[in-house]
Amino acid sequence: MLRSLVAIGLWCCVCVASPARADFRLCNNTGNRVSVAIAYTDGRNWLSEGWWNLRSSACEVLLRGPLAARYYYVYAMDERGGEWKGKAFMCTRDREFRIDGREDCFARGFDRSGFFEIDTGQDAKNWTVQLAEPTASQAQ
Repeated sequence: MLRSLVAIGLWCCVCVASPARADFRLCNNTGNRVSVAIAYTDGRNWLSEGWWNLRSSACEVLLRGPLAARYYYVYAMDERGGEWKGKAFMCTRDREFRIDGREDCFARGFDRSGFFEIDTGQDAKNWTVQLAEPTASQAQ
């Protein structure tokens, strides 16, 4: 589906809110409700968790506190079948989850979804992902 190219339509920016708040946030700038999952590593182990359900024009904190890693991974889908995905495969499931590890998803009874990578840079303490609809030129 052309909407799978939405990762191209993704905008990422450093959050410019109060310096006292340090979180990883996602804002749904689409016209549909979106379900979101996140994955990250603590340097030794991978963890994936979801789902956050964000209505149109809503923002949600996915991880509270200062960022502990440079790279985070996000997978999202909307209520009309659109996806924001990538090539970093992590374990997921249909209902709420928190899964340790990214190997052998199917053998462990989980689904396997492709997450897109977010590079927050070397010293970022907070980050906001702006999830957007793809433009007509990006969908082609």
